[in-house]
Amino acid sequence: MTYTVLIVDDEKHTREGLESALEEKYDVYLARDAEEALRLMQAETFDIILTDLRMSGKSGLKVIDAAMALPYRPICILMTAYGSIEVAVDAMRRGAFDFLTKPVHLEKLELLLERALQSRQLKRENTVLQERLESKYNSGIIGSSLALKAVLEQIQVLAPTKTTVLLEGETGTGKELIAQMLHQNSGQVRSVFIPVHCAALSANLLESELFGHEKGAFTGANDRRIGRFESADKGTLFLDEIGEIDASTQVKLLRFLETKTIERLGSQKPVPLDIRLICATNRDLAAMVKEGKFREDLFYRLNVVTIKLPPLRQRRDDIPELLDYYLHSFSDENALRIPTLAPETLQILTQYPWPGNIRELRNFAENAVVLHSGKHILPKHLDGKFTQAPDPEPLAASIGEKERIRAALTEANGNKSKAAERLGISRRTLHRKLLQWPELDQDA
Repeated sequence: MTYTVLIVDDEKHTREGLESALEEKYDVYLARDAEEALRLMQAETFDIILTDLRMSGKSGLKVIDAAMALPYRPICILMTAYGSIEVAVDAMRRGAFDFLTKPVHLEKLELLLERALQSRQLKRENTVLQERLESKYNSGIIGSSLALKAVLEQIQVLAPTKTTVLLEGETGTGKELIAQMLHQNSGQVRSVFIPVHCAALSANLLESELFGHEKGAFTGANDRRIGRFESADKGTLFLDEIGEIDASTQVKLLRFLETKTIERLGSQKPVPLDIRLICATNRDLAAMVKEGKFREDLFYRLNVVTIKLPPLRQRRDDIPELLDYYLHSFSDENALRIPTLAPETLQILTQYPWPGNIRELRNFAENAVVLHSGKHILPKHLDGKFTQAPDPEPLAASIGEKERIRAALTEANGNKSKAAERLGISRRTLHRKLLQWPELDQDA
């Protein structure tokens, strides 16, 4: 890009001499005094302002003050034949990048301008990176695919309520992250968020962990213990892998949903609680009900509102952004240079079905940073599973699927190949869906 420079000096030969020296590299503007400079600064955007200190009328310090008040602050360099430490300190305090004594040494000026522009560019890149990392860390959600937008819309509606939410999705799709978002955007945001991974505990341990126990309730219960339910009072309790809980715990969970009370093991005294309950599963609870492995009444209590989290293969538009985020994140964490992905490598990774979903992608990014720091990653550097990946499975039936297809066709202007790519399915699968809903084809 060509940078714009404003030269402010009341000496004609100085203005024109500097213009002649810089015009090959920069787009140069001239001002005879501070007043003319201020008018130009309101009409144009400058990257650099090179101003004399002492001029007729307002001084160059006033030009610097005005420049620092602009939304886009230019690099300011002060020129003076009356150089002193006091003037330099005052100019730098006002926002000047540096100062030069007159007569100006042109080679020194060019080096100073290059250094100033490099410094500004580096600061901007660091700022952009930091803002990107912070915003994504704070929001927790990376991507803008149709599938992800549908989830975010549900979160926006459900978060302010206290209704029980069931999150369904494959392992690694970010169910706990979504639960945290529901909590952070709810009335319980100032209270605690308590996660429990049900599959990690045996039946006896899980029941005690959730509901607590009284002293002497069982062998080894030497003291009263407050469970996760009571710890989450006035906040949010997140039960992950809810399909793994045993029959006894299912009964107690059903009782809480019906009465909003729990009883510690070894006690018959009900403890009333005010809790937002969010549950998650990677299993088909409806099928488990039919098989007699999950209580039907509990299923209907949990299944008040369901959010289905799409697997990564249905969020292909988000894969480049996710990779970029995690590569930057792990490079920063390990103080290593960021590896880059060749276009053909990125294409392979985008088409890979990611059976482990975001968790698998995250592991790939960490591995890439550690093993290929600062390198250009080519297809030959990838594990064989990426280059021999099977075709992605068809889009799973889910609530809102019809509307997602309609939106994809609209965004693709009726182009079925592009719509199928956005949805993460084959064109043949999309064709079958359109046979099921012919009105979508007509709309397109």
